[in-house]
Amino acid sequence: MLRKIRITLAIIFWVGVTMLFLDFTSVIRPWIGWLAKIQLIPAILAINVGVVTALLLLTLLLGRVYCSVICPLGVTQDFIGWLGRRGSNRHRYKYRYSHAITWLRVAMLVIFVIALIAGIAVIPALIEPYSIYGRFVSSTFGPLAITINNLLADMASKADSYTFYTLGYRMQSLAVVAVALIEVAVIAVLAWRNGRTWCNTICPVGTLLGFISRVSWLKPVIDTSKCVNCGLCARSCKGACIDAANHAIDYSRCVACMDCIDNCTHGAISYTTRRPKADKPSGGDKVDESRRAFVTGIGIAAATSAVKAASNKVDGGLAAITDKKAPARTTPIVPPGAVSLRHLQQHCTACQLCVSSCPNGVLRPSTDLSRFMQPVSSYENGYCRPECTECGDACPAGAILPVTVEEKSAIQIGRAVWIKDNCIPLVDGVPCGNCTRHCPSGAITMIASVADDPESIQIPMVDTEKCIGCGACEYVCPARPFSAIYVEGNERHREI
Repeated sequence: MLRKIRITLAIIFWVGVTMLFLDFTSVIRPWIGWLAKIQLIPAILAINVGVVTALLLLTLLLGRVYCSVICPLGVTQDFIGWLGRRGSNRHRYKYRYSHAITWLRVAMLVIFVIALIAGIAVIPALIEPYSIYGRFVSSTFGPLAITINNLLADMASKADSYTFYTLGYRMQSLAVVAVALIEVAVIAVLAWRNGRTWCNTICPVGTLLGFISRVSWLKPVIDTSKCVNCGLCARSCKGACIDAANHAIDYSRCVACMDCIDNCTHGAISYTTRRPKADKPSGGDKVDESRRAFVTGIGIAAATSAVKAASNKVDGGLAAITDKKAPARTTPIVPPGAVSLRHLQQHCTACQLCVSSCPNGVLRPSTDLSRFMQPVSSYENGYCRPECTECGDACPAGAILPVTVEEKSAIQIGRAVWIKDNCIPLVDGVPCGNCTRHCPSGAITMIASVADDPESIQIPMVDTEKCIGCGACEYVCPARPFSAIYVEGNERHREI
């Protein structure tokens, strides 16, 4: 019964977190957004004292149930391990006890903490479990979900229904997608072959909670009076933490999955407050650890992008429109609520929930090594609408703080820069003014290109004191492939 309860709760949490990364219209996020905020590392970075305290108390009470119920990557490993055992009785009980690689666990935790303090974003992003899972879902299931939505929108429009509407694809670089796939592929292979190897050797969350779970109130305990030394518990333990020969369990690696209790045919293991008779495993076991090895990876097929539905054309299909390219910005743009580049870099775990949440297609993962996979704004496919606050509402780590619509309208995340050589009125000799018409803050006005000739063709002038850096001007500018006006980011945001 305990195992069934654990599996049921794990499925509920896993489905909920997965849906958060696929909720492109933010319909269900107001209801289940808290599932992202109760992940341990994001809660620590957000200084969410209530959540962190609750998770630590939960571990002190029940052991590492966080790893087997709340963590989506942990639940995914359990599912992959179950697939690895399914289909043959020969593989049903395939695990074995092995000694903990304590030095590696401690080293990875220390490196993780030092990187967080030093603001080296790429290291925590690569090993934080919730973020690894989020990037995988965004890179694989995300494009697939958008494709299905767009097919439904196409069918609905033919039936004069607007229940669905077409969505644009969230553009991600090949490097970001490759990292997401490779990481999950390696973790999947380890889970298929050896269960929770990654959780109990690399994951900093597993190591931290493992130290606490050593003294948890409830834990699996072996009753030596009932045990017949069949070893079934050790062979079914995905954490490789049960030393059946010595009737001992390494509670720092036990994820409280209850598999040992469910598989013990003699009722010798129970989830109780009693202490085992043998707390320390002896050194007499002969465990072969040669099979515990990292392997190269498996081929995971995923749809990372879909083909655009026909080439972009102007009205009548007379000429193809060249796609816009992102300008080379001296300072990257980060969304309102991020406060500054440094604040974002220190708090962001690169889970990319904000990227999935952005309804305007503005946010995308950075390829800059100093902030690799963290969100940056770019305006080729849309602009940061002043009335939208989705990214701040979605961020679980406090990297993008929630702001109101009124506050956002007064935050300058960057300022527009005009490029004379690209401006259509000067290049083609025809009037434009798109940037002026669409600027929500009234920061752009049209003036005569020749100061002494009021009748000369008009060009834009930017008032940087009014500009909020939303990118509307850059997005609507008809110049191709580079806009005649683009936004240069502010290293630290300011109020106007």
